[in-house]
Formats: sequence, C-alpha cells, structure tokens
Amino acid sequence: MLAGEKQMTPEQVALVQESFAKVAPIADQAAIMFYDRLFELAPQVKTMFAADMTEQRRKLMATLAFAVNGLANFQSMLPAASALAKRHIAYGAKPEHYPVVGAALLWRTLEKGLGDAWTAEAAWAAAYGALSSLMIEQAYGRPHAAERP
Repeated sequence: MLAGEKQMTPEQVALVQESFAKVAPIADQAAIMFYDRLFELAPQVKTMFAADMTEQRRKLMATLAFAVNGLANFQSMLPAASALAKRHIAYGAKPEHYPVVGAALLWRTLEKGLGDAWTAEAAWAAAYGALSSLMIEQAYGRPHAAERP
C-alpha cells in the first residue's frame, strides 16, 4: 500500500467535494489568498515561482479540482500525482515544504475564503495528508507524513 492510500470515508470525500464547489466562484481570489499565505509562511519559496502568477494560480485551481474529483477513486490519481510530485523536485520543492503548503491551503484558501461556509477542515486535512504523503513517496522514494504545522 502506498503512503497516500489511506482511505477517506465517503463522508469525508463528500465534505471535501461539497466545500470545493463553494470555492469555484471565488477560484481566482482563493488562489491569490493561497499564494499570499504561502509566501508569508515560507518567503524562501517565492523564488521558485514566476513573477506573473496568473498561470500558476490557474494551474493550482485546476490541480485542486482534479484532486478533489479523484478522491473517491484514489488510485485513479496516482499517475498524475506521481508526475506532479516528480516535476516539483525540479522546481526545488522539498518534503518539508508540503506541510507549509497544506497550512496555506487549509487556513487561507479554504477557511478564510469560505468564512462561515467552512465546515470541512478535518476532511480536507485527511485529503491533503493522503495526497501529499503519496506525492512525497513518489518524488523522494520514501513515505513521509505531511502533517499540518
């Protein structure tokens, strides 16, 4: 079993998918909030990104949509998640960056972006933990829990 294959419950999958549907109308704003928070938490990673973040924000939201839609069949995400993880090595990503990304995603993008509609923190934490653990294993050849700081 791969590190990320910890099964989410159907209820957790539904919570993540329902809450992500609420992010769609604020996708660009959510992506801006994510990167603002990421660079606040880890200013050293800003150099890994282009000055114009427009395309990067679009890619973030497309990747999140793919991951959210694939949660019910985690195995279906394996090839794309593995390729993404390996590309991130070339960008300079390290295992210790994953928890910071998770914190920026959960706190800024979802909690702050959704406000009172944010009710799925535990489900999102499970989803991010599973996917980031899988990506770390695929990229670095070892399981590693990407726990939220």
